[in-house]
Amino acid sequence: MDSVISARDLRVSIGGKTLVGPVDFELPHGSTTGLCGPSGAGKSTVLRALVDLLPTGLVRTGELRVLGDPVRNGRAEAALRAKVVLVPQTPVVFGGSILDNALFGIRHVVRAPRQLLRERAELALQEAGLWEEVRDRLDVSAQVLSAGQRQRLCLARALALDPAALLLDEPTSALDERSRDTVEESVAALRGHRTVMLVSHDTSQVERLCDRTVHLGHLAEAQPSAALS
Repeated sequence: MDSVISARDLRVSIGGKTLVGPVDFELPHGSTTGLCGPSGAGKSTVLRALVDLLPTGLVRTGELRVLGDPVRNGRAEAALRAKVVLVPQTPVVFGGSILDNALFGIRHVVRAPRQLLRERAELALQEAGLWEEVRDRLDVSAQVLSAGQRQRLCLARALALDPAALLLDEPTSALDERSRDTVEESVAALRGHRTVMLVSHDTSQVERLCDRTVHLGHLAEAQPSAALS
């Protein structure tokens, strides 16, 4: 098995009318793949299709495999969404502490003593590049965090699940330049050992962070990013 996710003739339709696709791509282990295209091309829709989180009325067709196993349309289970984790554009911070937020996903999926779950959450905060900023205030409300810190907290929440793939939807679009840079550093640190698909309207960001690109609105095939070609 060479790819974490494989999509063939993937389309999203409504009432029999194709809205997005067809698109074909594979996400190799440890790769960072940029998903690019003009506004309205359906980049975020593709990410949602991969985890069966499409709005009511939209239907995914085509072949989708995760870790070699086929995913039936409309039949994705919680186990899949723990392996392929979507981090949305707007960071969702729940009530409770920073640690509670980092634990939010894993405590619903993994049965283990709280101390072990805490250790995994702390490792995820380190991997997301947030640990040094919050290590002394894990019990403080997550609401005090800046926008960039919230985005990295959401990244840590996803990483705590030890996912096979991360789907990042415009993770820096709402951030100032400094916060964008810190989030980019965290995403760049995942390169080579996490499988990532990144949606971004910023072509220079894709060139900085990604090994390859998939273009919507064109023949959708993975190609080397310009910076690496």
